[in-house]
Amino acid sequence: MALKLFNRNAANQRAEMSFVDHLEVLRGHLFRSVLAIVAGAIIVGVYNKFVIRNILMGPTHSDFPTYRLMCRVSHALGLGQSMCISDFSVPMQNTAVGGQLSMFFSVVLIGGLILSFPYIFYEFWKFVKPALTEKELGKTRGVIFWVSFLFFVGVGFGYFVVSPYTIHFFATFQVDEGIENRWTIGSYLDTMTPLILGSGLAFQLPLVMFFLAKVGIVTATFLKQSRKYALVIVLIVAGIITPGPDVISQMTVALPLLLLYEVSIILCRRVEKEQAADEVKEWS
Repeated sequence: MALKLFNRNAANQRAEMSFVDHLEVLRGHLFRSVLAIVAGAIIVGVYNKFVIRNILMGPTHSDFPTYRLMCRVSHALGLGQSMCISDFSVPMQNTAVGGQLSMFFSVVLIGGLILSFPYIFYEFWKFVKPALTEKELGKTRGVIFWVSFLFFVGVGFGYFVVSPYTIHFFATFQVDEGIENRWTIGSYLDTMTPLILGSGLAFQLPLVMFFLAKVGIVTATFLKQSRKYALVIVLIVAGIITPGPDVISQMTVALPLLLLYEVSIILCRRVEKEQAADEVKEWS
């Protein structure tokens, strides 16, 4: 009871704060988030050789886990070497004076951002939380865990699924045999970053749809009616980033995205049922 009164008083105090006071509170949250990113960046910087050689450059090697797994699946299905990726290498070069130093700082900062993401969202949630009612807070329990969990699953999906197929496609694609693919390290990093971070954010789709349904912007009916368009878009994206015409590789990329879409429909339907039940209680 005392805790509820404390939370209510804290919320009332935040509600009475001026715009400048809110900015001051926000600055504190942002400052602590930056410190968390710096701490994560230091950890990545200490192990920078392992991170760059084995993690960042991993998809450019033919012994990358994803390539080996798909080769095993190919043999298990009796397809021989059709899904195997061998004799695969990507020559890298640096053409700028400070190119490698710039890449180093970019890698440690991006790595620090990924490592500190749960804490960053925790600070964001602390800033937003006082504006919510007790009823709304009861329906958002575990939000920090689920947001962080989906983010890391998305990052893993982007790194182990989307990135290898994308890198292999661009490394082997040639408009003419006389043109050699030789990438700059900066271009490679600029390609990998949105694939990995973008996948991490894309996996927030169910939670985003959940909150949009809460405010009445999206409905389960709308998502179900748009399912065929979502299917086409996902299959087109999967077809672009997977090497070759094999269906198994394309489905490996497409199925998780389609599953997230279906989960979004389920969550929206659940929100609508809860809202309908609340309306019945209000009228009874």
